[in-house]
Amino acid sequence: MAVEYYDFGPHKIHHSSVFHTTDLSFAFVNLRPSVPVKRVADLTDEENIDLWYIAKKLGRQLESYHKASSLTFCIQDGPQAGQSVPHVHIHILPRKTGDYENNDDIYEDINEKEKELNQALQVDKKKRDRSIEEMAIEADEYKKFAF
Repeated sequence: MAVEYYDFGPHKIHHSSVFHTTDLSFAFVNLRPSVPVKRVADLTDEENIDLWYIAKKLGRQLESYHKASSLTFCIQDGPQAGQSVPHVHIHILPRKTGDYENNDDIYEDINEKEKELNQALQVDKKKRDRSIEEMAIEADEYKKFAF
């Protein structure tokens, strides 16, 4: 174990939730490869290549694991785009035939989940956060992926 916690914007991600790392990026159970910069334009060329390299490999594994037929990759770059954590991250969403009547409806759900996450991270204490143990179980499943 290299570190106990990874920085994700102003938040700390416990190492047991992380299932893949490189020198520049890490992936954790809510499926967001990330690098420690706020905006896509701030990425170096090397960080950009690394981020998409992981997203491509991880996406292929997630698609297979979840028996999906497609993937949606989504980046919300800046607060007006819906970015709730000031940190470059990619949402990787396995997709199946018929999961949405209109494919673009997924973006409404992404925006809603981002709002929920922002509230949960800052003010909403009524919802039960997943425990480190619950997140570690999911991460352990994804650690089995062949990177």
